[in-house]
Amino acid sequence: MVGLKEELLKSIWHAFTALDLDRSGKVSKSQLKVLSHNLCTVLNVPHDPVALEEHFRDDDEGPVSNQGYMPYLNKFILEKVQGNFDKVEFNRMCWTLCAKKNLSKSPLLISDEDAFKVWVIFNFLSEDKYPLIIVPEEIEYLLKKLTEAMGAGWQQEQFDHYKITLNASREGLSAWELIDLIGSGQFSKGMDRQTVSMAINEVFNELILDVLKQGYMLKKGHKRKNWTERWFVLKPNIISYYVSEDLKDKKGDIILDGNCCVEALPDKDGKKCLFLVKCLDKSFEISASDKKKKQEWIQAIQTTVNLLRAGSPPPHKEARQKRKELRQKLLAEQEELERQMKELQMANENKQKELETVRKQLEAAAARAAEEEKKRLQTQVELQDRFSLELEREKMVRQKMEEQVAQKSSELEQYLQRVRELEEMYKQLQEALEDEKQARQDEETVRKLQARLLEEESAKRAELEKWHLQQQQTIQLTEAEKQELENQRMIKEQALQVAMQQLEQLELERKEALEQYEEVKKKLEMAANNTKSWKDKVAHHEGLIRLIEPGSKNPHLITNWGPAAFTEAELEQRQKSWKGKKATSE
Repeated sequence: MVGLKEELLKSIWHAFTALDLDRSGKVSKSQLKVLSHNLCTVLNVPHDPVALEEHFRDDDEGPVSNQGYMPYLNKFILEKVQGNFDKVEFNRMCWTLCAKKNLSKSPLLISDEDAFKVWVIFNFLSEDKYPLIIVPEEIEYLLKKLTEAMGAGWQQEQFDHYKITLNASREGLSAWELIDLIGSGQFSKGMDRQTVSMAINEVFNELILDVLKQGYMLKKGHKRKNWTERWFVLKPNIISYYVSEDLKDKKGDIILDGNCCVEALPDKDGKKCLFLVKCLDKSFEISASDKKKKQEWIQAIQTTVNLLRAGSPPPHKEARQKRKELRQKLLAEQEELERQMKELQMANENKQKELETVRKQLEAAAARAAEEEKKRLQTQVELQDRFSLELEREKMVRQKMEEQVAQKSSELEQYLQRVRELEEMYKQLQEALEDEKQARQDEETVRKLQARLLEEESAKRAELEKWHLQQQQTIQLTEAEKQELENQRMIKEQALQVAMQQLEQLELERKEALEQYEEVKKKLEMAANNTKSWKDKVAHHEGLIRLIEPGSKNPHLITNWGPAAFTEAELEQRQKSWKGKKATSE
């Protein structure tokens, strides 16, 4: 399942990188939801919208980015994939999302369907690192397969020239550059569009659909015992047969395992080139068109059964793995070679130091030799003068002096021999210095390469600092919005305080109105008592009593604006309402 997951991730990576980014440089949440729903649909994975909403909730750590989306993709989608999905449909969905944005607008010699198949083949052959590229070795492998399928000859010299040009600029090609390369016809000159399309389809069937062999053959029925022509397709664990090569009407399958076998049969019933495929529960008699086809099918089926017994992958997948292992081995050897070169460089530096020491010693020896030569010449002059003066005095002294001169001449010859040896050593030193100069030039070349790499690193670092500045600007904008909300809250609090003051003023006015009401009420009671007393007196004098009922027995209420329009019970109810509002505001 690990290999399947890596293959799925490559197609999903193309679809994800084709999504539009917002101003903050992230993929919008709605696009990720649509992508996740489509992936669940084509991969036959149960879609869990609750988990999706929970994972994409709005918070400071929301996963609306590539790094944040990957945990959800692994946990809720890829880990649930069982392999029971249509790979072509899955790749076509991812292709639909990314092709329109990335596919070249220039006319190509291949159709959109062929471009889709080349894209799927790229995902199969590309390296397991992002951004995805296909290395020159895999490009050569693919172009050789296409050339072989077209029945043309492979132009190795032409590809070597292209490979040199490619290696000088980058490590490999992207999917869209590979499509442009094949669609340009650079390596399929002289071939028509149909031939190129058939070659792409054949390579696609082999590498992606695991079709090991296909073709028309006759099959003997199990019930009617009649012979019918069928289109057979051999895959790593199954042989499917159809009515025709369009694969629309499937008639059956022959399930292969390690217990199956295939054997040739003699001609019978007027049928030739017969062979038998034996399985545990059933056997199938098949007739090929000729002996060559018969032998090819027997060998292909037997190879497939042997791979099933050994538990090995299909040949093209095993070959791809071996090529990757070989590249990794070569890379390790290259790294080891670089390490050895560094060690040799260090040894060379040490050797240069030793040569410098020897050179200084030789210079000191030459200085000492010059000093000795000077002393010798001076001594020789002194001896000659002395010899001229004493020549006539004493012959014995002359003889001794001649002996001394002969001895000095011998020493001089030895000295000259030593000087010649020193000159030879000096020439060797010059050659060593020339080697040192060449080594320094090589070192300067490497240093320039390192400087270029440092410049590229500086450019990347500047880009990262630019992204950091954009993030700082976003944070400052959020702080400004927070300050604006704080100002609005302060304004609302001030308005609430003013309303509380007005409410307290109204409460004071209400209390004053109640006090005035009490005073007026007392005056009315006094006036009513006086009136009653006066009525009694009138009745007593006149002998008549006439009752007058001016209205309700309840006393009238007086406010600052005149007689009240409500009763005392209503006034008490309003007092309770005011007190409740006042308590709530406090």
